[in-house]
Amino acid sequence: MDHLQLTYDKLSTDKITDLVSSSSCGAISLFVGTTRDNFEGKTVLNLEYEAYRSMALKVLQEICNDARKKWPAVENIAIYHRLGTVPIKEASIVIGISSPHRTEALKATEFCIDNVKKSVPIWKKEIYAEQPPQWKENVECAWSSINII
Repeated sequence: MDHLQLTYDKLSTDKITDLVSSSSCGAISLFVGTTRDNFEGKTVLNLEYEAYRSMALKVLQEICNDARKKWPAVENIAIYHRLGTVPIKEASIVIGISSPHRTEALKATEFCIDNVKKSVPIWKKEIYAEQPPQWKENVECAWSSINII
């Protein structure tokens, strides 16, 4: 089963773990992406995320489908992405994947985060101490060419 959510609420790794947990699976892989306090020598105060919600959910589902094709043993996938303001040390994304064995869960988790960053229409604004907020181009995302400063 796939659990996909874009939310303004704080993300919980316990909730994601519970969602993907299964009695037939011996492995749960979690990826947690958090806001760090620096980027390219600048002090980051927080991040802000916006999304094209309907398209983002559609692309997230496609990523899940592709992961299942590559690793058929994967049982449950959860991809939760936070929107709005994400303070330092808090999670902006949590991905959880369960499978009978660790190899599939780990590989599928890496595949999912790489493809979320490449293809999901979610934009990140970095709020720096040194200057006004900026929308940053997502260099990992082929569809994005936004660079408003």
